[in-house]
Amino acid sequence: MRQLVFRRVTSNGLIMTGGIIVVIIVLLTTFGPMVISRGPLELNIQDRLQGPSGDYLLGTDNYGRDLLSRVLHGARVSLFVGFAVAILSTVIGYIIGMYSAYFRWADAILMRICDGFMAFPAILLAIALMAVLGAKTSNVVIALTVVFTPYVARVVRSSALVVKEQTFVEALRAQGASSNRIIWLNMAPNVVSPAIIQATFIFADSIITEAALSFLGAGVPPPAPSWGNILLDGKTLIFNNPWMTIVPGAAIILTVLGINLLGDGLRDLFDPHTGKAVRKGGGRK
Repeated sequence: MRQLVFRRVTSNGLIMTGGIIVVIIVLLTTFGPMVISRGPLELNIQDRLQGPSGDYLLGTDNYGRDLLSRVLHGARVSLFVGFAVAILSTVIGYIIGMYSAYFRWADAILMRICDGFMAFPAILLAIALMAVLGAKTSNVVIALTVVFTPYVARVVRSSALVVKEQTFVEALRAQGASSNRIIWLNMAPNVVSPAIIQATFIFADSIITEAALSFLGAGVPPPAPSWGNILLDGKTLIFNNPWMTIVPGAAIILTVLGINLLGDGLRDLFDPHTGKAVRKGGGRK
């Protein structure tokens, strides 16, 4: 079985491509700052707005700070936020979705709350929550968890409703099994795959949303490096020093691309028929 799974994973081009991109970014984020001698907050006013050179591989920003150092340290923030939001929203959404699928009274309450949150655009709801909580990295995680949890709950609920109608669930009820045992020991393992796939897409969406919040001044507060506030610093200098915009923008694109490819590959691995239908229909909605 392990050999079969290994062959299916290695033969899946989406998983391999996305996985390689993500691994490279994680390695650069983890070990890159150890190699660079300059810190992300170190100011060198006399070297401000320099282009790529031997001293500064990706140039400097408007305060003379090493752009490469800031991008690598900003990657830590973005990856931390994305990973934390993906884990928290998946766990909370999993619980909400399972109970909503099994109990009608819970479905009537919890899904209406989720519908209320999903009625707002994600970025607007995140901005509103950050206005209440305040600009702080931990608050970004909380706000984005609130934003993305309903999406996981919806996916888990729809999959759990299908499992709930299976014969083995009726048999367990007839034998007197408790509701919690049926939900978590028998139904929940059959809903893991769609939850994992949804978590990868939330990981990517969280990175984009965090960058947007920081760009708008509602995310990670400066001078702490973040891809979003690096873009904010470079927006007025895009013609004089385009590297301040190109470098963090490319980092966001590559990271999100790698995670989305990985998620698409996992979807094809767990449910090949769905992946083929999506590609035949013109892409993922």
